[in-house]
Amino acid sequence: MEGNQSQITEFILVGFQLSKNMELLLFGIFSLLYICNLLANGVILGLICLDPRLHSPMYFFLSHLAIIDISFPSSNLPTLLENLVKHTKNISFDPCTVQMLFNLTFGSIECLILLAMSYDRYVAICHPLQYTVIMNWRVCSILAVACWVCGFALALVQVILLLRLPFCGPQKVNHFLCDIRSVLKLACGDIWINEMFLFADGVLILVGPLALMLVSYMRILWAILKIQSKEGRKKAFSTCSSHLCVVGFYFGIAMIVYMVPDNSQREEHLKILFLFYALFNPLLNPLVYSVRNAQVKAAFHRVLQKKGTV
Repeated sequence: MEGNQSQITEFILVGFQLSKNMELLLFGIFSLLYICNLLANGVILGLICLDPRLHSPMYFFLSHLAIIDISFPSSNLPTLLENLVKHTKNISFDPCTVQMLFNLTFGSIECLILLAMSYDRYVAICHPLQYTVIMNWRVCSILAVACWVCGFALALVQVILLLRLPFCGPQKVNHFLCDIRSVLKLACGDIWINEMFLFADGVLILVGPLALMLVSYMRILWAILKIQSKEGRKKAFSTCSSHLCVVGFYFGIAMIVYMVPDNSQREEHLKILFLFYALFNPLLNPLVYSVRNAQVKAAFHRVLQKKGTV
């Protein structure tokens, strides 16, 4: 196995078959989106750290979401941008492995953090009198640590299972990054165990949390309808609709990419979906949680006023 695997020292990322001019144009567009993502999520993270009024469980989990939305593109896009500007698509075996580990880790953690955020909203709306008792800082910290540990552990298992396989050619990965499903197709050994664990991982990380979130939001919706105050109903519905927008976009694409059986005709469509997943989803979260959130906008104005008086 070691002899076979040593023959493959690097992979070739096929990506999209484009002209050099088109690659340079995409480099500019993707670079701009990446910078906007770093700035937007950085602003959200900074506001939550600086403004004491945002030191609540909801924004505690939102800060973790911002960290993930900075980290996930940062593990993918620099390689893609380098390949676009240099017109080369090679990646060594070890960086490819690290990229797969980061992709799976941050993707899994985001699913679990979104689940924790839905639980926070469920407690806040359905059990408002017990909210501070149930969602105390100890519980929030345990939930956050559990999300990170579980996400990393599940990703590590997938990568360890992949490393046991021999890779003796071909070298071409039909993707613009090291996606584990695309890399598995190049293995010379039997990959049924890997596919079984990937499917189980998808059920555990995608289907399970999504089902729990749908149950939570159904109960939240029922509780919102019982609120007598029109202003209270509007505020609660606005917050939850923002969460549902993020959840629907994120889980929808993730389930199509990882849960639907793969075939050669779908590969190009999956690459485009994954591009949206890596580029636009990290931008969606700060847009949804800032533009539609009065507390975040108020915190932003307070920070600007403080800087103006200095």
